[in-house]
Amino acid sequence: MAVSDRTSRYLSPEEAKRFYDRLGSLQDWQRFYENVAIEDLIAHAAFASARAVLEFGCGTGTFAARLMNRYLPADARYLGLDLSSTMASLARKRLQPWAERAQVRQSGASPRTQEPDASFDRFVSIYVLDLLAPGCIEQLLAEAHRLLVPGGRLCLVSLTFGASRIGRVVSRCWQGVWKLNPSLVGGCHPIELLDYLRAENWNPGYQSLVTRWGLTSRVVVASAK
Repeated sequence: MAVSDRTSRYLSPEEAKRFYDRLGSLQDWQRFYENVAIEDLIAHAAFASARAVLEFGCGTGTFAARLMNRYLPADARYLGLDLSSTMASLARKRLQPWAERAQVRQSGASPRTQEPDASFDRFVSIYVLDLLAPGCIEQLLAEAHRLLVPGGRLCLVSLTFGASRIGRVVSRCWQGVWKLNPSLVGGCHPIELLDYLRAENWNPGYQSLVTRWGLTSRVVVASAK
């Protein structure tokens, strides 16, 4: 499915970095609507059998610490990437108890990494694709496919369009604010993740819609072909 791109509405990588360097320490307040969708992702991503996890956009490291503490095997390794130096610093501090097998790096403007092909069995990105331009989303998913072993799981959560009446109203209002000034919502806006999952790269897996406080999230777990 073709996806239109109005790049003037999207924060550039430099703008996004400045925004989250300045306000990144406040990101965890969003858990009031994110937690239910994240719980749904955890329930279907089989992290208990993961050996190597890459999280693109690791934020403050809250999700990573939860994985390390409760869900990943004791010898599993984790790599978190984030564009924001503030976020990367906070995540490193939070993951210090697992420093021998959990690493955080500040990423560049490109989704491309220096990691070898097929070096991870989980690729996670939570509330990140919904701030990227369509072309960047496609690049990121291509990179995820390169990094995952065959059968490795792509684990995504993003804002999406509401399915209920109140959800549709809220998503239209959010989209309107984003069109007016994307910085007011941190560059994030509702998208449809399923539009980007190419059939030649991904096997269909679990997907759901989760609504909390009128905000709707799409949860996707797909496996790499």
